[in-house]
Amino acid sequence: MAALGAAGWAVRDVPAALGRLPDGARADRVRRSPQFRGGAFRNPVTTRTALPGTGKGILRELLFGNQPRRPSGSVPVLLPETVEPAAAPPGELSVLWYGHASALIEIEGRRILLDPVWSDRCSPSARIGPRRLHPVPVPLDRLPRLDAVLISHDHYDHLDMPTVRALRDAQSAPFLVPLGVGAHLERWGVPPERIVELDWGEHASVAGLDVTATPARHFSGRGLARDRTLWGSWVVAGPTRRVFCSGDSGYFDGYAEIGAEYGPFDVTLIQIGAYATAWPNIHMFPEEAVTAHLDLRGGLFVPVHWGTFNLAPHGWTEPVDRLWREAEARGVRLAVPRPGERVVVDHPPPVDGWWQSLG
Repeated sequence: MAALGAAGWAVRDVPAALGRLPDGARADRVRRSPQFRGGAFRNPVTTRTALPGTGKGILRELLFGNQPRRPSGSVPVLLPETVEPAAAPPGELSVLWYGHASALIEIEGRRILLDPVWSDRCSPSARIGPRRLHPVPVPLDRLPRLDAVLISHDHYDHLDMPTVRALRDAQSAPFLVPLGVGAHLERWGVPPERIVELDWGEHASVAGLDVTATPARHFSGRGLARDRTLWGSWVVAGPTRRVFCSGDSGYFDGYAEIGAEYGPFDVTLIQIGAYATAWPNIHMFPEEAVTAHLDLRGGLFVPVHWGTFNLAPHGWTEPVDRLWREAEARGVRLAVPRPGERVVVDHPPPVDGWWQSLG
C-alpha cells in the first residue's frame, strides 16, 4: 500500500501536464493548415524520428555507455540583473541564456522569453524524469517585464506547465505558439486573449516587433498522440535587428530558404545538443548547426539546447567542443555563455572554454 501511495504521489500532476489536444475552432484551423495531412502535421522533408533497428543500441548506450554525460563539478551560474535592469541603448541586441533552450532576447528595448523551462525536471511529473544539472540563474518572479513568450513546440523540455502557470500570473505578455499548442495553454489557465497561434509563414506584431513562425524538422506530442500540434522555429525582427531561434530541428534545406527570405540575422540561437546517430533527422549535430547558421546568413552564433538536461548518449561537453572546432574551421563568430550570462551581440565575450574543466 505504501508503494502504491508513493507511485500515486509521483504521478498526481501528470494528467494536467499532458495538456489537451486541439478541439473546436482551434482544431478546424489545424485541419486547414498546409502542414496538416492525413491526421497529423508533417515535416517539409521526409523525416524519421528514429532509424530502423537502432532502438536496442541507443537504449543500451543510454543505460550503460561510458560517456561522461554529467558535469564533473558545479556548472558556473551567473546571477543576471533581475526585475527591471538598467535600460540598454536603443539599438542594442543581447541574449541571456538561462540554460537548455530557455533564453531572454533583448532587442531594441523589447524583451522576448524563449522556451522557458524553470522546473527541476523536464517531465510530466515533478518527481520522475531528467533532472536539471545546474540551478536556474534567476527565479521566475524576478524576471523583468516581458513583451512576449515564444514556444517552439510542446515537448516537455520546451513547454513546462508550472513555468507557464507562473508566467500567466506574474506577467501580462502574450504567448506566441505554433498551431494547436494553445490548447495546452488554455487547459493551464492562460486567457485565450494572451495566446497567439501561428502556422509557418504567419507573423504577428508584438510591441513593435515582427515575429514570424518558420519551419523546422522535428515532431511533437506530450502523450501517446504525436504530431497533432505544430513545431517550428522563430524569426524576431525589430526596426533594424533580426534574431533567428531554431527550436528543435534536424538539418534541412529550409534554412537557406529562411535565410534568403528573412535574413541576414544579427544572431542565431541554434540547438546543438541531444543528438544521436539513431535520430539524425530530428536534432542537428553541432557541425550541421554551423552549416544551418551559414545558410541562415547569421552573424553571431549562440548555442542552446545543451548542458542543462541529460537527454542523449553523448558526453556533456561534446556538443560545444565539436561546435567550437567547427566554428573556428569555418570562420563563424561564436559566443558560449555560462548560464545566466548576458551576451551583447555587437561585443560578445571571447570563447574561453569554461566548460572543459567539467568534462
